[in-house]
Amino acid sequence: MKKNCVLILGGSSDIGINLIKRYLKEGWMVICHYNRNSLKIKQLKVNYKIDLSTYKADFENENSLKKFIAFVKKKNIHSMINLVGYLDHVSFKNTSIKSLCKSLKINSLAPLIIQKSILEKMIKQKFGRIIHASSIGVKYGGSEFTFNYSYSKHALEYISSYVRNLAKFNILSNTIRIGVVNTKLLRSVKKKNLSRRKKLIPIKRFANKDEISDMIFFLGSEKNTYISGENVSISGGE
Repeated sequence: MKKNCVLILGGSSDIGINLIKRYLKEGWMVICHYNRNSLKIKQLKVNYKIDLSTYKADFENENSLKKFIAFVKKKNIHSMINLVGYLDHVSFKNTSIKSLCKSLKINSLAPLIIQKSILEKMIKQKFGRIIHASSIGVKYGGSEFTFNYSYSKHALEYISSYVRNLAKFNILSNTIRIGVVNTKLLRSVKKKNLSRRKKLIPIKRFANKDEISDMIFFLGSEKNTYISGENVSISGGE
């Protein structure tokens, strides 16, 4: 019996690593895309030589992106999870066409084109799950230094009528707005900023990795049978 296969874009993040482990535990094949070398991915690759394959690609580079799409088109992908998150710390005051286009290309446009390339096989196999990770920053217009990032994430929340109509082929597509998560990246921020940020969350704490990966896995697996075209917030009530 052939295993289902999930493609995880941006799999080197803390949430990505957690999600890779979850899919492997549930018996899926995993293709993990990453842009920066990750010791955790290398360690997982040693333990799961058969079920985990990795591919390094830079979505800003046209040639690298084309090669990755050619690689993916040869695979039978059952689920695609987009966790790509390029953050340039540029404010609206200092943004430019060049910097905004870079964020849009990496975070939104490249993942959408990759999604487009795997839909035909999903239609033939009559099964597909697509999840794009957005950000709670979209709801509030982003923070002072995340304009480009939040704007590009907002673009992902646009689910075209074509993709919505693929639900008749059992292809379900959703986006999730992720709130503040207790990851290594977050812990590198000054504590006084974290304390102030936590007070804005109605539940009064940050999410943990399991809470995010559990929801993504549910929506991006065969466990989800009836949720499509939705934007689901995992943000502690924000």
